[in-house]
Amino acid sequence: MADSLEPLRIPAEARERLRIMYMAKHALWGGGMHPEDGNHAIYHHEVRTTLEGLDLNLTLANSYDVLFENPNVDFVFPLLNRGGFVNSEMMIPLLCNMHRIAYIGAGPFIRGLGDDKSVSKLVCAHGGVPTAPWFCYRRGAPVEEADCPKAERWVIKPNASSASWGISDAFDWAGVANAVADIHGQGHDAIVEPYLDGYDVQVAFISMGDPVMLPMLIYEREDTQKLWTYYEKRDLVANAEKASLQQFNDPEFAPKVAEYARKVAREFRPFDYGRIEFRLDRNTGDINFIEINLNCNLWSEKVMAKAAALAGFSHADLLETILADSLRRNGLIGN
Repeated sequence: MADSLEPLRIPAEARERLRIMYMAKHALWGGGMHPEDGNHAIYHHEVRTTLEGLDLNLTLANSYDVLFENPNVDFVFPLLNRGGFVNSEMMIPLLCNMHRIAYIGAGPFIRGLGDDKSVSKLVCAHGGVPTAPWFCYRRGAPVEEADCPKAERWVIKPNASSASWGISDAFDWAGVANAVADIHGQGHDAIVEPYLDGYDVQVAFISMGDPVMLPMLIYEREDTQKLWTYYEKRDLVANAEKASLQQFNDPEFAPKVAEYARKVAREFRPFDYGRIEFRLDRNTGDINFIEINLNCNLWSEKVMAKAAALAGFSHADLLETILADSLRRNGLIGN
């Protein structure tokens, strides 16, 4: 686990030579909360100002159409992941590939693999990582009770959701079927899995040649039985439960989580940066893979930046390191 890392730097000549485009839904936002996306707009604005502070040859974009024709840039930093349509996370990598423009993050197939919660669980289970039973009810396919994993309580959510968008729970098959139908009605596949009690352990990786694990974190919650919703995560509701993000170095469980996380990261590399989530039940000792989030949130208030800070990285150090390694990997700067 990383505890004495040195940030990577972009050479001065490359800062001037390389034309880098930052793409995010709120790349042009002036700061502050957004009425629908909440703190996501603050996040996009913060990344923009941090990148501007690196003295890069930077342009900004907030929509996909800038890539419908060749934008005449050398490199793309894409945070426009939630495009408002199914599988939008693959759009920028595909368009960049069409123009032969390098970009941060995994290629479109791996991006899709990571965002498809069901298939990513298949990958991790195949790699020997504990993963609780689940079933993905694909839109247009039969919705049958026989496929549903056995449980007393289920969690149902869109199979490619982020920030717990569309999450709900149910205690009988009728509730599960209704939740699946609602998600299908919104145009998405639905994943169903048993509710796992416990705490979310977050394992962040950045690439420095190979994936490097940053100090692990855990969300210490007041009530582990309560679902944590999209609106709470985006600070769009008053009196929401606040989860305390703490460093996770439990001598019994941390080595096991680290072992599993490295196995997961190995299956998805190269991905430049990402966050892997596990559910830990301290009472039973069970550890289960939940999901992987490639091109995850880089806001200074979230897991990636918090973990990097524990390794001695400022927000600027984190973004420059991610950029520098990806530029090196894509042959735009030397080793």
